[in-house]
Formats: sequence, structure tokens, C-alpha cells
Amino acid sequence: MTASTFHIGGERAVRRLGLGAMHLPVSPARDRERGIAVARRAVQLGVNLIDTAGLYSWGANEALLAEALHPYPDDLLIATKVGVAPPGPGRQADIDGRPVFLRAQVDEALRRLRLDRIELLQLHRVDTKVPLADQIGALAELRAAGKIVHIGLSEVSVDQLAEARGITEIAAVQNRYSLLDREYEDVVDACDAAGIGFLPWRPVHPAVVTPSPVTAVAAELGATPAQVALAWLLRRTPVMLPIPGTGSLAHLEENVAAAELSLDDEQAARLDGIAGV
Repeated sequence: MTASTFHIGGERAVRRLGLGAMHLPVSPARDRERGIAVARRAVQLGVNLIDTAGLYSWGANEALLAEALHPYPDDLLIATKVGVAPPGPGRQADIDGRPVFLRAQVDEALRRLRLDRIELLQLHRVDTKVPLADQIGALAELRAAGKIVHIGLSEVSVDQLAEARGITEIAAVQNRYSLLDREYEDVVDACDAAGIGFLPWRPVHPAVVTPSPVTAVAAELGATPAQVALAWLLRRTPVMLPIPGTGSLAHLEENVAAAELSLDDEQAARLDGIAGV
């Protein structure tokens, strides 16, 4: 039977199917109320891992979660990400891994989320203009200062993950990955071997709904293709922590129900054999 929980950093238990908050609407007021309702309903359904980022609506997404859920349930882990600078006069948004910038973004995230410390803080992208040791070192210093608990990375290679682990403990990786998009298969395998949580973003590839073995298995199980795709991820490795995003209550309920879907060995083998797109 597929394990239903995972311990972030070997310590913090979370249910393995979480919520990506990126698609929660923050405005206008009517849509914002829907975003708040989805976040609250997710927690009611047992979701206790929610992923956000300073990049999402440039902080408004973090503020929305605080409005919806603060004071937070004791078992709720909100993960966020830093390392992308917003656009400004004469410049576009860009990756920024300078330690001074990362420290400032963590302080802003703490304020918006109304937290004393962030349980999982992820480097949104590696800044190739700054030594990785400086970026990871800044996060390790923030952990030593008590502002964060666990450190994660996003969109990294196996080599970058290994380099970061040589500097400090890495608890999670968030890369793009799904049943139909397995570019980072080697990173999944590295996380599996090391017991590092893997949070796939865009865990349901848009093409999953086209006629394929996915739709065939869905028909056999009386499920949706998206639910099958999520069930495949959960079966792939016990470190897999899918974070499907939605701004719809109905879609949220569908996603959460995927945690109860079981694939048999023959169905899983058919899905394993799908070529990436």
C-alpha cells in the first residue's frame, strides 16, 4: 500500500498530496473570496502541505494564505520560495540569488505569512551569476538564526543538488515532473535514494486528457485522467509530494480524492511505458 505521509527533513510529517497555491486568485474581491475558500477547504480535506512563493502575484499569494488560514493549524506546513526579483523601473523580473536579497525576501515572506519561521524555504531558481555556495550559505545562516527550518531547491540538476548537499542539508526539491514529462527522472531518483522530498510542479501535464493509456486506465477505475496521473506520481516513489494547483473547489476535491486511488501492477506498467511528450 502506498504510504500516505512523508517526513520533511526526516522530521515534519505531511500528507503526501498537497496544494500548490499559485492558481489561487488574489483579486478582484469576488475571485479573492474564492481563493480563500479553496485554501480553507483544502485544510478541511486534510491537506497539510501548501506551497507558495514570493513570485506568485509578488507576495499577494502569501498574504492570501495568511488571511485564509492564520492562525494556522498545528499540523499545517506552508512552504514558500525566494530568489526572484520583481520588475521595476527600467528592468524586468529576474533571478536574484545575492545573499542580501535572499535575506530580505525571507523577512518579507515571514511578514506576509505572519510566521515566526518558515518550515520549508526553497530557492526558487539557482542564480548562475552568484556562486551556489553563497546562495545556499545564506539560507543556512537564516536557518541558524531560526528564521527557517528546512531548506529546499527548485529546478535543479543532479549535480547542483549534490553541490548544495555538500554545503548543508537539503530537505526537498521542486522540479517540473509528471507522468508525461520526465525530464528530471534522474533528479527524482537522486531524491528517492537520499530520502529528500520531491515536490513536482505541474504534476498533471495538460496532454494527459487526450486519448491514451491514461484515459483508458481512468475509464477502468471510474476516475479522471488527472486523478490517474496523480496516483501514478504517488506510486512512483514514497518521497513524491505532488502539489496540484487549482482555484476551483470542485477541482480541489477531485485532486484530493486521487490520494485514495490505487493502480494495480498491470495498470502501473502501462503508464510507466508512456513516452514523454
